[in-house]
Amino acid sequence: MGPRKCPDAFEGCALPAALEAMGERWSFLILRAAFDGIVYFEDFQSTLGIARNILSNRLGRLVANGILSREPVATDKRRIAYRLTDKGTDLVPVMIALRQWGERWSGHPAGGAVLSDARDHRPIRPITIQAWDGRPLGHDDMCWIERDCADAAAKARPCGGAAAGPARCEAKD
Repeated sequence: MGPRKCPDAFEGCALPAALEAMGERWSFLILRAAFDGIVYFEDFQSTLGIARNILSNRLGRLVANGILSREPVATDKRRIAYRLTDKGTDLVPVMIALRQWGERWSGHPAGGAVLSDARDHRPIRPITIQAWDGRPLGHDDMCWIERDCADAAAKARPCGGAAAGPARCEAKD
């Protein structure tokens, strides 16, 4: 492995915080179940086949991180419903991208239901990375730029940076 091209590109990166909030495999499976409308502890447990102590721990972690909310059920105060928050719903594209990646690269044939458009029942497209104008971007089409330059670019002010692979873009003066 060669030297890192641009170690400062990772400073302030939110990926470690996101991974810490999500935890591991069970958290992703709980979220998948929540996306599918499961809200009760017993239903998570029976659907996922997860031990009660692990489920309790993961649900608590997802609630503490603001991904799920924990709400008493109005008709039965002894029951608790776990519902996706806006922050949790924002994870839908991440979950879809992970599933699509797994279907492509896991070596296991894709099975089960296919995620489709509710309007016309056609399967959704693969998740892609897109430029500001909607163009799909590949790995070599992206680079890191300073946040103030990115903010300027979003406001259509020149700042610099031609595509230079996934490393740091060189600033133009």
